[in-house]
Amino acid sequence: MLARRVRLELAAPLRRSSSEHVMSCQTCSVELAPERAQRHRLQRAGRLQSARLYLICGGQDDRFLEASLRGGVGIVQLRLKHASDQEVVSTSRRFARMCAAHGALFLLNDRPDLVAEGEADGVHVGQDDMPIGQARALVGPERLVGLSTHSKAQVDAAGATEAPDYIGVGPVYETPTKPGRAAIGLEVVTYAAERSAIPLFAIGGIDQRTVGGVVAAGARRVAVVRALVDAADPEQVARRLREALDGNREAVGTAQS
Repeated sequence: MLARRVRLELAAPLRRSSSEHVMSCQTCSVELAPERAQRHRLQRAGRLQSARLYLICGGQDDRFLEASLRGGVGIVQLRLKHASDQEVVSTSRRFARMCAAHGALFLLNDRPDLVAEGEADGVHVGQDDMPIGQARALVGPERLVGLSTHSKAQVDAAGATEAPDYIGVGPVYETPTKPGRAAIGLEVVTYAAERSAIPLFAIGGIDQRTVGGVVAAGARRVAVVRALVDAADPEQVARRLREALDGNREAVGTAQS
């Protein structure tokens, strides 16, 4: 009996220690969740800083997407305005996998409610969509939120409270992808380049012919649609655009020729 009592007494602290260890690990896991979110956010922010070429497209096939990513696209935004939620999510997951394989960011247009389910790195919203703070609350602190701007006043406002992670500035030139919206010209691009503390992407009618002027105006990042979507060789066009943005004078000259 004495031996049994000794064994039981010795086992009790071990059981308590095991239980306490489990509780400690659970507490540790809860405490680390914000740290994980912060780490993911910093990783995405780092890729955002290094990105130069941003592609906006619909549900293009894998061949097109692969070629664009090989050519130097650093961010892809999926824009499916009239698709069902199921279609958006399934296409988003396909895009997310391909972008991740190339170290590129993947964003959803105007659907912060589907970002997590679609495995996207963030969302892009317009001036007439929900406020940045509301979008960020939906996507979570670890993901990115981008905002369209169309004037100097909107560029200034984007630097205020609840600032986005980046801004799009445009349309620089008239473009059929934004019918009815007047071009803002290069002056606003220069204004934003001189004043914005966050990354900016010039957008609107930018292609191999016009990228040189945008670079000269101060932009170091551009977003394109038709320049790649309509290209016979999107990989080659993406390379030329990326070289122009990286300061290759020969590439700029070729692009403008």
